Amino acid sequence: MTTPRLTISHLSKSFDGRQVVNDVSLSVMPGQVTCLLGPSGCGKSTTLRAVAGVERPDSGEIHVDGVMVCDQTTMIPPEDRSIGLMFQDFALFPHLDVAANVAFGLKGRKADMRGQVENLLKRVGMLRHIDRYPHELSGGEQQRVALARALAPKPKVMLMDEPFSGLDDRLRDDIRDETLEVLKDAGAAVLLVTHEPAEAMRMADEIALMRAGRIVQRGAPYNIYNTPVDLKAAQFFSDINVIKGTVEGALTETPFGQFLAPGVPDGTQVDICIRPQHLKIDFDRGGRGPLPTPADGTPARGVVKRARFMGSESLVEFVMDFDGSTLKTQVPSVFLPKPGTPLWLMIRRDRCFVFPAGGA
Repeated sequence: MTTPRLTISHLSKSFDGRQVVNDVSLSVMPGQVTCLLGPSGCGKSTTLRAVAGVERPDSGEIHVDGVMVCDQTTMIPPEDRSIGLMFQDFALFPHLDVAANVAFGLKGRKADMRGQVENLLKRVGMLRHIDRYPHELSGGEQQRVALARALAPKPKVMLMDEPFSGLDDRLRDDIRDETLEVLKDAGAAVLLVTHEPAEAMRMADEIALMRAGRIVQRGAPYNIYNTPVDLKAAQFFSDINVIKGTVEGALTETPFGQFLAPGVPDGTQVDICIRPQHLKIDFDRGGRGPLPTPADGTPARGVVKRARFMGSESLVEFVMDFDGSTLKTQVPSVFLPKPGTPLWLMIRRDRCFVFPAGGA
C-alpha cells in the first residue's frame, strides 16, 4: 500500500485563546491535489502554515513520506521538510532575473544549475524569458516562474495559498489548468487553499470543506457538491432555495407535495433545499398548471418578479402564491418572461436536500 506523501493528524492551533484550527486530520497521496476550501478565517491558511513549518501547532502531528516533521517535541525547519510553497503574491525576488529566481532553491555547481533551470522554464513555457526580470513579466508569466522556482528542489509536497487570486478571470482558468498539469507530472502531493468553490471543483481530486477551524466534510468534488453534509455546505457552493416544512410520519407536506424525511422525529422543522437550476418551469393554463408527476411532485404557481440574462443562462425570480416567498430558477440560454407573468414551478425530488431547520 502506498504511503501518503503528506499526513496531518489531529492538528490544533489557538491564538490568544481563540481556537483557529481544531483537530484537523487529512492525508494526500503522491500526485493528488487536495483543496482546503472555506470562508476567510476558517483556519485553512493556518493549517497550511503549520505544514510549511512557519507556524508551530499546539497539538497534532505532521508526516511527509511517513517521516515525522512536527509533533509535540519535533519541529523540523521549513527548509528541511521537502515542501514547496506558492503564494498569491508570487514572492519573486525583484532584483534577480528569471533564471536566478528559479535557481534560488537549487544546490550544486552553477554550470549544472543552468541546465536544470532551462528544463524547468521549458516545462512551464517560460524559457524565452529566462533573462528577464519580474517587473517585465505579466501576472500570468510571474505565476509560471513562481511555479518553476517552487518545483526546482523537487519537493515531495507543494503548498499553494490562493495562488491564482491576483490573476484576471480570463487568464486564471488557463493558468490553473497548466499548473495542474505540471504538478501532476511532478508527482508532488498538493495542498491548495482557496475560498472559491469553482477553483476547488476545477483543480481538486479531493475537497476538505472547513468551517470554524474544523473539516466538516471531505470527498471528491462531485460528492461534496451533490451530497452536502448540511445547509451551510450546500449554500457555500451555490445559491439555494429553501422551503420550510414540518415532519409528520417521516413525511413533510409542502405546496410542492410530500417529501420524505426518514429518521427525522415528528414535529421537527426542516429546510427542503434545491438549487435554482433544478427547478422546472411550466406555463399557466388559465390558472391551472401541469398534472403532478412522481418525479416532480405537485406544481406550485408563482409570479415573475425579475428576469436577467447572465450570458450562458437566465436567472428568473418568482414570488410564490402560497406564502409570498421568493424562489430563484436558472434556465439554460435565453428565457426572459416579463415581471408579473404567472408560471408554475416544479421541484425535482432527486435533487432536493432535507436538513433540520436552523442549520444556516
